[in-house]
Amino acid sequence: MTTLLTGFPAAFSGIPVWVQTAALLTASNVFMTFAWYGHLKTMQSKAWLVAAVVSWGIALFEYLLQVPANRIGATALSLPQLKIMQEVITLLVFVPFAVLYMKQPLKLDYLWAALCMLGAVYFIFRS
Repeated sequence: MTTLLTGFPAAFSGIPVWVQTAALLTASNVFMTFAWYGHLKTMQSKAWLVAAVVSWGIALFEYLLQVPANRIGATALSLPQLKIMQEVITLLVFVPFAVLYMKQPLKLDYLWAALCMLGAVYFIFRS
């Protein structure tokens, strides 16, 4: 059986909304990051239009996760809270992608960016 709001199985209803939202946004961000940046490593010799079409195909999977994530999240979180959650998750997904997949150097700047995001989390989630 599925819930009317999301179309996801009702079995997920026992999981806190923020956990469901964070899990779906994390998976969504993996697809988004590969759609946006993966072609820079794997498709340099291809025409930009080919890279754009492939990226668009990958982005479809991102949207199939992101839209339900935001619908679920909106039942308990404000729009600004959803946005900040998404941005924190983006940073958490992007840094390992950049370092491990794209072979970019790990920089202390990632830590400073994360601390700024923690400040944003504090201000957007405080009562």
